[in-house]
Amino acid sequence: MSSSTLQLSILDQSPVPQGRTPREALLHTIELAQLADRLGYTRFWVSEHHNTNTLAGSAPEVLLARLGAETKRIRLGSGGVMLPHYSALKVAETFRLLETLYPGRIDLGIGRAPGTDRITSHALNPHNAFRDEDFAEQLMDLRAYLRDEVVEDTIHAKVKAAPFTDTVPELWLLSSSGQSGLFAAHVGAAFSFAHFINPNGGPNMVRVYRERFRPSPELAAPQANVAVFVACAETESRAQALADNLALQMLKLETGQFTPIGPVEAINTKGLPADLQARLAYHHTRIVSGTPDKVKAELTALAAAYEVPEVVAVSIMHSYEDRIRSYELLAEAFALNPVQHMLAGQ
Repeated sequence: MSSSTLQLSILDQSPVPQGRTPREALLHTIELAQLADRLGYTRFWVSEHHNTNTLAGSAPEVLLARLGAETKRIRLGSGGVMLPHYSALKVAETFRLLETLYPGRIDLGIGRAPGTDRITSHALNPHNAFRDEDFAEQLMDLRAYLRDEVVEDTIHAKVKAAPFTDTVPELWLLSSSGQSGLFAAHVGAAFSFAHFINPNGGPNMVRVYRERFRPSPELAAPQANVAVFVACAETESRAQALADNLALQMLKLETGQFTPIGPVEAINTKGLPADLQARLAYHHTRIVSGTPDKVKAELTALAAAYEVPEVVAVSIMHSYEDRIRSYELLAEAFALNPVQHMLAGQ
């Protein structure tokens, strides 16, 4: 994949750093969507997480309604809605409504992971048994509602998802294990692999998705992208510090320290035992960091390894200014152009 043709998108998790509030985090998400729209990014996705003080995005569908009103051309979507928590009909109607408000701009990204702990998952849906067959049934129902399928002797012969529109949101399945790639291939949906969650085996999982893809009325050929943590800065030392801080935050969460990300200046990994140093090194494999030229080269290589035309950048930093600058430098490195982006999407 040539760097000149690589598409760049953003997944924003509305992080709440130390010293900030959830409201500030959500306002920053709105500002970042506007920035991405101006800079020429392809998509801007927002995530779903529950029962956490580190991320503010618990209802992506609500946030997307606001983002649509604040942007002009960029595609907007969920990265993703955790389908097992909800009814397929409700999800279909919510995103058909968003598609009606912002036609041709809405992505419905679906995940099957809890996005939280099991107790909270039970509170969201007491009937969730976390079974693959249940998710597969929900997914088939969702597809039928989105397509207005009439299936005799089923609920789809009588119940349709409103509002009734000429276009439907673009369906994506999100995965860090590959299982949802098989589901995506089966229903003819697009597939996004979360390298920022699992940096191992992703290219093979995307390859299997492509091999098993079944064309659908909405998607004639397989479509995939890869999402990865990105920390870009003017200097290598600053980028390294940002990556170190993010890797340390991942280690803290992994070891049960559920506290918001702190300032770069507070980083201290001295004295960590060898096993935690190894885990810290592992978390660095989830991150692409460096100066613009270095990040451009590494993202281009990552896209080539996955054989995808699009990379989704994820950024969690204590400083909002660092996050803004990282996305600006990334756009400059790849020479994104909002006018060309708008024409390409027509």
